[in-house]
Amino acid sequence: MRALCWTGVNEVAVEDVPEPKLLNRQDALVRVTASSVCGSDLHLLDGYVPAMLKGDVLGHEFVGEVVEVGQDVRHRRVGERVTVCSILGCGRCHYCQEGLWSLCDNTNPNPGLQEKLNGHSSAGIFGYSHAMGGFAGSHAEYVRVPYADVNAFPVPENVPDSNAVFASDAVPTGWMGADLGQVGPGDVVAVWGCGGVGQMAALASLRMGAERVIAIDRFPERLGMAAALGAEPLDYERTDVLDALKELTGGRGPDVCIEAVGMESHGTGPQYAYDRAKQAVRLQTDRGLALRQAVQACRKGGTVSVLGVYVGMVDKFPMGALMNKGLTMRGAQQHGHRYIPMILERMGRGEIDASALLTHPMSLDDGAKGYELFKRKLDGCVRAVFRP
Repeated sequence: MRALCWTGVNEVAVEDVPEPKLLNRQDALVRVTASSVCGSDLHLLDGYVPAMLKGDVLGHEFVGEVVEVGQDVRHRRVGERVTVCSILGCGRCHYCQEGLWSLCDNTNPNPGLQEKLNGHSSAGIFGYSHAMGGFAGSHAEYVRVPYADVNAFPVPENVPDSNAVFASDAVPTGWMGADLGQVGPGDVVAVWGCGGVGQMAALASLRMGAERVIAIDRFPERLGMAAALGAEPLDYERTDVLDALKELTGGRGPDVCIEAVGMESHGTGPQYAYDRAKQAVRLQTDRGLALRQAVQACRKGGTVSVLGVYVGMVDKFPMGALMNKGLTMRGAQQHGHRYIPMILERMGRGEIDASALLTHPMSLDDGAKGYELFKRKLDGCVRAVFRP
């Protein structure tokens, strides 16, 4: 079958790879009908996430049709259209039982790599390096879904693939950001990054009753999308973010700061140049400019919710601000299983429509072009979605 593979740093190609097979009794095979790029994929392309091997199939955000199920699969059936969570849970371990799905003990068969760096391993993730399990990704014609009963979710008939595909990752990740921040009525929320996840974090915050949401980015089309959702756009290239947030909140600062950028955050000024230089020569793994701003901007006693992917160390982290302001910081890879059923129900009722994120529908054969548009933010690309 055809699949879009990582072939080296900043290199991807469509290749012929073996079709997946059922390996365990709880597996299902899904024929992919739509698979989206994601900002966290760029860390793989740029070589900042270790343990990628030439030929690894990329992609983790997808929707498709079940074509085969293992003999122990009870709740999924052949012919069913499903959204599959990007994070793999077993449904039985302590962490899955507690709703901490991205911390699953049983779905990452290569825990040693993370244990050396972080002390413990997180769950397996489709198409996200061998440190996250080495699972083949969704930019392919077919994908094997382990523990299909807990990782695949039926899509309402009236929800098109262009919407349902984002219930796999972007929408639940954004929703989790607002949930971890405990956004409530009257809150002022600031969101760093207006990509797919940031847009959905803004939407979730508004749905949870936030009085104001301030969306921070530099691309006019993305800021315009956030404004269409009801957020207040803030262009960080035209104004000082910290000064602007103080002014917008009467000097108090946002109640909740959601960082939806991650380890390759863009910025301006000497600190950004310093971060880029250190990351380029691998003296640090992660650029933390957006994370630093979120900590510094947040009001005393507020919450910083981290959705952007980080893999190692952040230099010059403002620990003094975190401690002395009494902040709460929370983050995780998405616990999507908590939110996907609710999100699909809301999509079915017309209450959530994420299809505006799909700016570039493309053939899988155009995958390299899709990632170039996405990475370079060309032609107004927010998400390229491949249809095998």
